[in-house]
Amino acid sequence: MVAQMTEFETVRYEIADGIGWVTLDRPDVMNAFNDTMLEEISSIWAAMRDDDKVRCAVLTGAGDRAFCTGVDRSEIGTDATATGGRFDASSIDYDDPGTKLGPKRNEMWKPVIAAINGIACGGALYLLAESDILIAAEGATFFDPHVTYGMPASYESMLMVGRMPIGELLRMQLTGAAERISAQRAYEIGLVSEVVPLADLPAAAARLAATIAASPPAAVQATLRAVWAAVDLGRRQALDMAYSFIAMGMTAQSLAEGQRRFESGERIDWRLR
Repeated sequence: MVAQMTEFETVRYEIADGIGWVTLDRPDVMNAFNDTMLEEISSIWAAMRDDDKVRCAVLTGAGDRAFCTGVDRSEIGTDATATGGRFDASSIDYDDPGTKLGPKRNEMWKPVIAAINGIACGGALYLLAESDILIAAEGATFFDPHVTYGMPASYESMLMVGRMPIGELLRMQLTGAAERISAQRAYEIGLVSEVVPLADLPAAAARLAATIAASPPAAVQATLRAVWAAVDLGRRQALDMAYSFIAMGMTAQSLAEGQRRFESGERIDWRLR
């Protein structure tokens, strides 16, 4: 049951049972992002960050063709003169259009599940790189067409390091629009953790999100930050910070919630995957 829905022009945002559902909603342009979507999704991450009702998020795209196909070139454009220099790579004031997209860039440290329902390419990598768990529909595909159209894939490539084996990432970035990674191949290389029929994708995302949301949120969020710190800083530097994440997540409330769950005698009906 939907507990809360917020209306936006380009994104649907609903909260139900502790889960924030974020749906990129421009299916007529394959969920490409424009300036409006950049602002709206950034505001949603900020709202979600501060909303205790939300324990986990699911990010997906509207329709059955695309998760997100990156920047909407018909609206934002890439001509430096037409955009006041914002895409002039020779300028020190280059304004990267994907900066506002990712949850981590917006300091949103609650788990994000990306449910990839179709094509995910180009600027979609900003979203995939900062999501925590990726699951995909069987027909989902992944690629980055930047080099094909004369643009270096810089931010996207850097953000995806660590999400894919380096050889696979280089192949995807350097082949541009000439090759696409299938959902099955994405699963084989560890980019996604589950592949399901398209019709089953919302249920699979809901099941996973509900499982995560059932645990005390402080422990979940501290664990999330610990893993990302290890990715961003490296193992040795992250270990020096490990106890700070324990202190952050092992609150009296969190321990009490966990203890009540243990003492109830109820045990989780676990799922083998």
